[in-house]
Amino acid sequence: MVKIAFLGLGVMGFPMARHLVQGGNEVVVYNRTGSKAEKFTSQFNAKTASSPADASKGADIVFACVGDDADITEITTSQKGAFSTMKPNSLFVDHTTASASVSRELADRAMDKKIGFIDAPVSGGQAGAENGTLTIMCGGSKDAFQKAHPVMSCYGKKITLMGPSGSGQLTKMVNQICIAGLLQGLSEAINFGQKAGLDMNSALDVIAGGAAQSWQMENRGNTMIDDEFDFGFAVDWMRKDLRICMDEAEGNGAELPITALVAQFYARLSNQGYGRNDTSSLIRLLR
Repeated sequence: MVKIAFLGLGVMGFPMARHLVQGGNEVVVYNRTGSKAEKFTSQFNAKTASSPADASKGADIVFACVGDDADITEITTSQKGAFSTMKPNSLFVDHTTASASVSRELADRAMDKKIGFIDAPVSGGQAGAENGTLTIMCGGSKDAFQKAHPVMSCYGKKITLMGPSGSGQLTKMVNQICIAGLLQGLSEAINFGQKAGLDMNSALDVIAGGAAQSWQMENRGNTMIDDEFDFGFAVDWMRKDLRICMDEAEGNGAELPITALVAQFYARLSNQGYGRNDTSSLIRLLR
């Protein structure tokens, strides 16, 4: 049994923490909105804590899944942050999608306290978290990764060490750049097919067996046809992720013309009140 703290019980963190409890671990949870933590402990055999510091006291591994750079920095390095109470040789695993620079900074801060650190953003969405089939891309030392891997296997199907600190976040940026372009292409294809009078459910079923196949096509194609977007990975979350990608690209010299264009489309959706809709709602702008 591993003694675990889990910080952040959003749509991803809640089911991930559940898998850790069901894996036989001793789990303490913290959430900024306390009612979420209380809901969790009412359903699963876990304890709540009033702060990240309280949750992390005595833990072997502390997991976090929060919103952005500011959130992960606050719950780790503030006066009541996790780093203030974590024991030497323990490990912090950050599932937040954040910037590579913040991950490197936190890894250095953790090292000063003899704490291991892995940046470990995930892909697979809420369904992947619920089903325990997430892809997890990691940055950090080999020793820290080997310590975290068997525990992350509770909710991860494919878990890979990509390199030193920050490498997990850089890989997640690659992931989001791919998704942005794919969803725009899928939106245009569905809209084109509908205007051409095709049965688009049948059309997607056919082409999903060929070179056009993608996770987005298989998991979002039919709901896009039916104008169903009240679920999944929110537009505003994707805007944050793409902003991180473009900031990184500005530093390394990579050109991201399609990503920048799709980011503008997502901004339009958010301004129209669709910020909490799934990212597949890009097709709204074509109708």
